[in-house]
Amino acid sequence: MTISEKNVRICDKGHKYYKSSDCPTCPICEQERKPDHGFLSLLSAPARRAFEHNGITSLQQLSTYSEKEILRFHGMGPASLPKLRTALQENGLSFKN
Repeated sequence: MTISEKNVRICDKGHKYYKSSDCPTCPICEQERKPDHGFLSLLSAPARRAFEHNGITSLQQLSTYSEKEILRFHGMGPASLPKLRTALQENGLSFKN
């Protein structure tokens, strides 16, 4: 098993954090950006960014996509689907067939 070396980084807002990958995302900024309510608050940061990148900010917009289409987004994984299905159902919506 290899141990990845973490490098210290400082984001534009001055947060100091450690990363072992080339990912430029500051985890502190991501936590600050996390919504307090709504379906996006249920998701991980990569899944949330995938929706934001694709312009999906409401359940109505989400309901125009199929599950297969959603899973093609970079950052989306199958673990998010049950949360999304539930959020849609609670609002009388569903994924496109």
